Amino acid sequence: MTTLTPVIEIRDLHKSYGALEVLKGVDISAPAGHVVSLIGSSGSGKSTLLRCANLLEDSQQGDVLFCGEPVTWKGNGLNRRPSDRAQITRIRTNLSMVFQQFNLWAHMTILQNVMEAPVTVLKRDRAEVEASARKYLAKVGIGDKCDVFPAQLSGGQQQRAAIARALCMEPKALLFDEPTSALDPELEQEVIKVIKDLATEGRTMIIVTHDMRLAADVSDHVVFLHQGKIEEEGPPETMFGAPKTDRLRGFISATQPT
Repeated sequence: MTTLTPVIEIRDLHKSYGALEVLKGVDISAPAGHVVSLIGSSGSGKSTLLRCANLLEDSQQGDVLFCGEPVTWKGNGLNRRPSDRAQITRIRTNLSMVFQQFNLWAHMTILQNVMEAPVTVLKRDRAEVEASARKYLAKVGIGDKCDVFPAQLSGGQQQRAAIARALCMEPKALLFDEPTSALDPELEQEVIKVIKDLATEGRTMIIVTHDMRLAADVSDHVVFLHQGKIEEEGPPETMFGAPKTDRLRGFISATQPT
């Protein structure tokens, strides 16, 4: 049986901010078509790990590979930096990130927001990008909002526009950083539905989430981080149905709705 090369692979990753070590030797792998969820308390290193995967943060030790290609580095420790800017740009354009805060440009319409990066960064044909942008906005359920501005949309609609913007880059993987935590519960459900649909399509995704039900429903693999290390990992049915460690049991119990 052949093993597919993971879209994203992280090996023995260490990340510090000065004297504060946030990640202490973490390994994760996201094979093509798989959804990996990162769970854990605030400060456990989940979002930092995601930002290191997307090369928005420099790590001090360990390897980051994209489709089997290792990122090349220069320097050591806190002075370590990527050595090939063209490589970083190429990798980043294949990894689309959806943030907790929607990060839409207020002065652009929703359609313009979705089209901007494919046209200016990827230099794709404007007419082709517009057709693609309209398709993705319809896919996330806001095809009728192309000509309005972000301030005219609810939080859930803005987050769905941000997802359409990520999809329009035609990435090899999607990275979600707490995509629903800034939303009211009813708006949260709109975004969760879109993420579930993307998982059903076989999109490669890494999701940092506080929503255990979402993690249980969409994940192929769940990673529980505690104080910068992987405390436990496995398929969702084991992680949520038969956790092995006291820490994970306590975490799941504390996150259950009362």
